[in-house]
Amino acid sequence: MVALLTLFANPFPSSSSSSSSLLLHPPIPPRTVRFSLALVSAFHPHKWFSVLNFSKASRIELKPLFSEVGLRPTDQISVQCSCTNTSTDLRIATGFLFAFFREIGLDEKDTELLLEKNPALALTSLDSVRARVHSLQSVGINSLELSYLIAKCPSVLTSDEIGPFICFVRNELEAKIEPAQLKRLLTSTDPRFLVGFDQKVKLLLHHGVPHEKIFFVLNNVNLTKALCLRPVEEIEKTITYLSHFGGIDLIVRRPAILNYDLDSQLTPRIGFLMELGGGDKDATGLVLRKFPLILSYSVKHVEGHVEFLRSFAGLNDQEIFKILLVFPSLVSASKERKLRPRIEFLKQCGLESDDIFKFLIKAPLFLGLSLNNLEYKLVFLVKIGYRYRTRDMSVAMGSVTRTSCENLQKVIGLFLSYGFSCADIVSMSKKHPQILQYNPSSLEEKMEYLIEDMGREVEELLTFPAFLGYKLDERIKARYEAKKRITGGGMSLNKLLTVSTKTFSTKKKEKKLLHTVEKLNSNEG
Repeated sequence: MVALLTLFANPFPSSSSSSSSLLLHPPIPPRTVRFSLALVSAFHPHKWFSVLNFSKASRIELKPLFSEVGLRPTDQISVQCSCTNTSTDLRIATGFLFAFFREIGLDEKDTELLLEKNPALALTSLDSVRARVHSLQSVGINSLELSYLIAKCPSVLTSDEIGPFICFVRNELEAKIEPAQLKRLLTSTDPRFLVGFDQKVKLLLHHGVPHEKIFFVLNNVNLTKALCLRPVEEIEKTITYLSHFGGIDLIVRRPAILNYDLDSQLTPRIGFLMELGGGDKDATGLVLRKFPLILSYSVKHVEGHVEFLRSFAGLNDQEIFKILLVFPSLVSASKERKLRPRIEFLKQCGLESDDIFKFLIKAPLFLGLSLNNLEYKLVFLVKIGYRYRTRDMSVAMGSVTRTSCENLQKVIGLFLSYGFSCADIVSMSKKHPQILQYNPSSLEEKMEYLIEDMGREVEELLTFPAFLGYKLDERIKARYEAKKRITGGGMSLNKLLTVSTKTFSTKKKEKKLLHTVEKLNSNEG
């Protein structure tokens, strides 16, 4: 499209001009001058001229333009504007942007496509574009991420909403939102939804998110879903609902909870757990605090695990909920790859439903450990003498699930070094299965005290292996020293340690004995 317009250097002549002056100075024939938009933008880099704007320009604005093309201010001119919509003319018109974009990693082709996709960018001054780029860099978005962001979403350079958002991130949030998180937000969110972002962040702080934790929260949520697209009232309502089950602590531990819709996701999922637990709100909150990730699983998923434990293990809802209380990550275990073979093993060992429940309450990790871990421990137990698929084997497996393979190996090695046979170890562990999971250093210290200080034979542990489960200073030493001063040596280890503190202090010479124990404890303290 070509537009032809006749203009005067002084487009607003004085009303006092007379016709005689026109006779003395006849009008100069119009001179036709072709202007490109690039020429106009050279004098007005902050604003593109439309034909209307140009015709209303003041003399001061037009003087440099006339001088550039060799005209006097009194010349009458005809302006011919060639206006086309090709990418080539657009590049010429905005030539000053190409060099700048080249500096941040966009070549000419990228810039041409950019201007075609976002015409508003061509109407934005270079100073404004440069300032916006610098503000994005100030929050940690580097050159590579910046070029990707601009190419993907050129509106970041022109949108009015971006500026206040970046200022808030830089000044109030100390630029601690991760650049990758910002890039995801800016490329996936209409700038209009960034309005009010600061209010929503302050709402989280108001409800108790510690200032030092707010960055962790913001870096671990979907900012678009959790904050930008969600009204303040809805966020407030979600926090209020969660306050009955752990509240803001749940959000701090598992920020992704904010991604979930209150009505269609959070309420049904928490409601199912409450129903399973007989409506116990406190117990439900305990499950959530122990394992906030449980809220990422749908009702259908959790219900599937519950139904499996009902049908295959023979457990009732109350028993299942109690297992969830001690091991809520049960819902993350595959029913077929983990739960089924492990419960099948317990059945093969002769355990009924009640036994399975008691086993899982004591050793819930049995359901979560890897197959390699369980196989190693199972082989180890078989090698020292346990019979496969027996109740004793299941009890021993329950104990060793609470320790590492390395620790188990060290415990067995320690007993062997003190002269015990594998059969002795099996015999002791059947009486007191916990010895397989104790710390080797603690075991050795107690055995040394038994031999060196108490003057006993280590074989006494075959009769009373529970000796190794008592605290050395608070129980073993204190009672032994107190008893020795009154009755001398030779007392039974079982009687010395198993009676309660009250019973121990009310036997003969109780006052003297109790005083001695208290004195020993205070001295050691």
